[in-house]
Amino acid sequence: MSESPDSAFAARAQHLRSLHEARARAELAAADALAPGSDSVAWRGAIVAEVVLVKGLRGPAEAAGGAALSGADGEAAEKSLERLGWQPATAFCTLSRPEPGIDPERRAARLRIEAVDPALVIALDAEALEDVSSAFGIAPPAFGDVVRVLGRRIVACDGLEASLTDAVRKQRVWRQLKNAIPDGPVY
Repeated sequence: MSESPDSAFAARAQHLRSLHEARARAELAAADALAPGSDSVAWRGAIVAEVVLVKGLRGPAEAAGGAALSGADGEAAEKSLERLGWQPATAFCTLSRPEPGIDPERRAARLRIEAVDPALVIALDAEALEDVSSAFGIAPPAFGDVVRVLGRRIVACDGLEASLTDAVRKQRVWRQLKNAIPDGPVY
């Protein structure tokens, strides 16, 4: 008995996804090798991502040995993504500065966002915005502004982790993140 067209298509799609994931993992490993110590804070999440969350510096959870955005800021980011209409399971989380002292050129080179091919990149603080902008070769946009680069939208907020203990900043960060809805910015 031969395979149905639907099952053959599904098998081929799964095979192509596996190849894409393997290529992305190899690219990410090569990028980490560009700056010794870059792998000290592991990335986490979907290797085929709709959204990439980039945090600049380690927070308490990462300093304690956790993966990128594994603490309270990661929980807040997931809740924010859900409220915006994204599936948190489709997010890839990484740090742009997992180790201090990585020079700007190496930070930009090792931030391989295109490896996971997202529709949206969210820089979660000023350091991440600087590094994401450098990686894409653009001037840093204002927090909350949407910039389109190479078929992706880039949005930045003014310190998600810092906003968790500051109610005024939390409201400001949420206003900035509202531009990251799946269909485009809120006007």
